[in-house]
Amino acid sequence: MSNFCCILFTRTNVPGVLGCSSSSILKLGRFAYYAIPLISPLCPHSQTSIVFGVPAPKPLRLLGRHLNRKRTTAMMLPDNPVLSDIYATAITGAVALSMLRFWKETAKRGVFDQKLNRKLVHVSIGLVFMLCWPLFSSGRRGAVLAGLIPGLNIIHVLLVGLGLWKDEAAVKSMSRYGDYRELLKGPLYYASTITLACMVYWRTSPVAIAAVCNLCAGDGLADIVGRRFGNQKIPYNSNKSIEGSIAMAIAGFAASVGYMLYFSQFGFLQASWYMIAGFLVVSLASTLVESLPISTELDDNLTVPLTSLLIGTMVF
Repeated sequence: MSNFCCILFTRTNVPGVLGCSSSSILKLGRFAYYAIPLISPLCPHSQTSIVFGVPAPKPLRLLGRHLNRKRTTAMMLPDNPVLSDIYATAITGAVALSMLRFWKETAKRGVFDQKLNRKLVHVSIGLVFMLCWPLFSSGRRGAVLAGLIPGLNIIHVLLVGLGLWKDEAAVKSMSRYGDYRELLKGPLYYASTITLACMVYWRTSPVAIAAVCNLCAGDGLADIVGRRFGNQKIPYNSNKSIEGSIAMAIAGFAASVGYMLYFSQFGFLQASWYMIAGFLVVSLASTLVESLPISTELDDNLTVPLTSLLIGTMVF
């Protein structure tokens, strides 16, 4: 009985490594060493420990470069985060408003076909908005202030969709058939998804990345490619094409990985091959749901983000 011991294990902060309740960690070179205390019934106050080493977790590399860095900031005034967030809100709002005005003008002048113009809005607005997230502080205040920008667009869409505010340019740029009531469906779901991803999940969550990228890049390019090159219809849904679905899966996945790399440069999340695999699963699931007849009957701006959020929460 004198040699009997019990080791109490708990999770450590090092992915994939088991530690213990009182373990100490020392990293030397390529190995991380863990000291685990032994608890003996005959010597409860014994300080005896077992020391073992395991290879230290390596950062993800791509083209020979480290993808993960210590957290940096793009804040304009790091010493005054409140004022910096105010500036960030003003700049991001100006960028979003400029994008909307640009697409309204192209719709008014008939530069693009109305359906193509709508999808260009669909692809660009959310992705450009997400590029501005590093400007905000890391706390809840930054997420809320950033979320106010698409949140205000929700109010705008509701007012126009209910007929309380006439905005023909907005209707032309965001509707399929020029009916203002259409804004109460797809455009409302779109703005709500981006607001939710921003305020609830924020930039430290791959779920937010997957939801926005599959909605914007994936669903948007699926329609553009499908209308122009969609010769092979999906057997169970004649309104969708195989070419469009392939484009959606590739675009949603590629955009998700791209934003993972982008945010990892600021230290908001840790890039990994596991995360890349998770993005692939979410993109494939979103593509499958988008191809189903239920997405045509409801709205793919609703079914795609719901699928991304659900599968993303399960995977990540």
